[in-house]
Amino acid sequence: MRDVTGRLMLLDTASLYFRAYFGVPESVRAPDGTPVNAVRGLLEFIDRLVKDHRPDHLVACMDADWRPQWRVDLIPSYKAHRVAQERAAGPDEEEVPDTLSPQVPVIEAVLDAVGIARVGVESYEADDVIGTFTARAKGPVDIVTGDRDLYQLVDDARGVRVLYPLKGVGTLQLTDEAWLREKYGVDGKGYVDLALLRGDPSDGLPGVPGIGEKTAAKLLAEFGDLAGIMAAVEDPKAKLTPSQRRRLDESRPYVAVAPTVVKVAGDVPLPDVDTALPHAPRDKAALEELATRWGLGGSLQRLLTTLDA
Repeated sequence: MRDVTGRLMLLDTASLYFRAYFGVPESVRAPDGTPVNAVRGLLEFIDRLVKDHRPDHLVACMDADWRPQWRVDLIPSYKAHRVAQERAAGPDEEEVPDTLSPQVPVIEAVLDAVGIARVGVESYEADDVIGTFTARAKGPVDIVTGDRDLYQLVDDARGVRVLYPLKGVGTLQLTDEAWLREKYGVDGKGYVDLALLRGDPSDGLPGVPGIGEKTAAKLLAEFGDLAGIMAAVEDPKAKLTPSQRRRLDESRPYVAVAPTVVKVAGDVPLPDVDTALPHAPRDKAALEELATRWGLGGSLQRLLTTLDA
């Protein structure tokens, strides 16, 4: 990866195209009748993000493996309910709406032709790619995602914040440490401990039975971090209820492996890509062909105009 100075914007691309798919009517179609609502919606999202936040660098981070085996080995229930088909070799197939799946290759082709860096790394999720770009960035970082897991990367000292879409991307929740403390009582680093104690049904993370978000926040305020909470289980004087003590004790096998699963990786082997925001299309001929074939019209043109500016 090349040195990145200036403001870096990292897109959790699947999170955004899922939102585009459900936010833009399926009646938005190519000339041949194929739905392109996710494609056009994502282009409009990127246009708005670049206009509003003016990044110097932009990376569309991809899920090369949405359910890495190394995470499943530690917690077998990890994302298990989202598996559409198991595969002996390569990643399992994720359950995705029938009319969204065919749009993903179009999204990838358009991003490549525009010249927006697109990075996915074998055996890693987009979150891990985002974590590694963030760790290596030398300037401020804006992470655009609808996935709260990435709150763990928020770091005021380094200028790392999460832009969480509330409605499209026109209304974003700017998540910094002050917001996290007010909402959850933790900073970015503390969010990992909160998330694994609370659990997350959408990711198949069981959490510690009987410990919800508020209780997890109270325990972290009392004992500092996960290690402090588990040390308190051994301390008869520690302020834990009998049921909390018992449930934490019974959850030791989960608590031992969950941090590795919940934490995003910061050491993914990133390819050498040019992350600079493009001002002109990388492949104009390919882009014109894609625009005509898929009827990308104003959505693409507005983005190109914004990039040129």
